[in-house]
Amino acid sequence: MNAVDDLSMKSEDVLRYELEEFKRQHRDLDAAISALEEKGTSDNLTIKRLKQQKLRLKDKIAYIEDRLYPDIIA
Repeated sequence: MNAVDDLSMKSEDVLRYELEEFKRQHRDLDAAISALEEKGTSDNLTIKRLKQQKLRLKDKIAYIEDRLYPDIIA
């Protein structure tokens, strides 16, 4: 079972909690990436990996937001 299937079975309260947690992790990664880039002595591979992790979190956030707040076309 993949992560998308796991999310589809969770209650709304759990999804809201996970959404906030993923957003916090996303902000933390953004701050870490910025700090490493400003320092200038960091490894480019490390920054690339952090950016990929940040993108995966962004995808999870978007998926949960779509589940919680579906587009309703009237």
